[in-house]
Amino acid sequence: MPTPTLQPLVETQWLQDHLKDPDLRILDCTVFLRPVEGGVRPESGRAQWEQAHIPGAGFADLLGDLSDHDTHLPIMMPPATQFADAMERYGVSDDSRVVLYDAGTNVWAARVWWMLRAFGFDRAAVLNGGWKKWTAEGRPTSTGATAAPARGRFTPEVRAGLIADWREVLASLDKPGVRLVNALSADEHSGKVTRVARPGHIPGSVNVPAGSLVDPATNAFLDLNELRARFERAGLLGDSRVVTYCGGGIAASGDAFVLSLLGAQDVAVYDGSLAEWSSRPELPLVTGST
Repeated sequence: MPTPTLQPLVETQWLQDHLKDPDLRILDCTVFLRPVEGGVRPESGRAQWEQAHIPGAGFADLLGDLSDHDTHLPIMMPPATQFADAMERYGVSDDSRVVLYDAGTNVWAARVWWMLRAFGFDRAAVLNGGWKKWTAEGRPTSTGATAAPARGRFTPEVRAGLIADWREVLASLDKPGVRLVNALSADEHSGKVTRVARPGHIPGSVNVPAGSLVDPATNAFLDLNELRARFERAGLLGDSRVVTYCGGGIAASGDAFVLSLLGAQDVAVYDGSLAEWSSRPELPLVTGST
């Protein structure tokens, strides 16, 4: 008998009740963005995971295992074979259930959720509120590295349409059936501040910051009705295809995840996002609010 599927978003109590389920794999997806002159530097969350994590959780290495090594762009989608090998080493099989969490505002977990979905895997969930909510509620934690699990068997099946490139985004600027949404902060969207080569946003895009989708006290997502209202006001819950972007495809995955929660059927993440777009002087950027 196949094991039950998962809802895309699970609560802390659910996870605590299911910690010992044999088919369940838990992955800490944490990456920290450390301020440096002119931008930020991503830093692996592995050291924090080794210090403390949800019992049984492995570590999903977004900066290593789950990034394409053949591009200068940060944290890009890896080839299917590389991704499958990583998931198998993490103990993930085709019939596993996977719960993802991070120490931030869920976007790193959402990134891995979106990657799994893009490679044909639908049995994953994001832990609502992640590490912050779990620890604030006094739930159990473990220390030290988790023992390596038995190797899984993961079969990637690439789904077209879930990852966009710059060519699709450029072509969409003249298409009324495509909406672009920037998941960065309002100041980054307007061009007041930037962490990439050029300031501003892609012409025609609207701004729904990924950070605005969570309660800052808990890092849990806002009520679904409030989330729906925010995306409806931005005109993103109609029949159009929606492409999300940010600085490097991470916050964009947070917006894409919430859009999926709200039932949007045709959503893609622009993987290169502004790290790529702003580095190509022929691609247009505009400043000011929209």
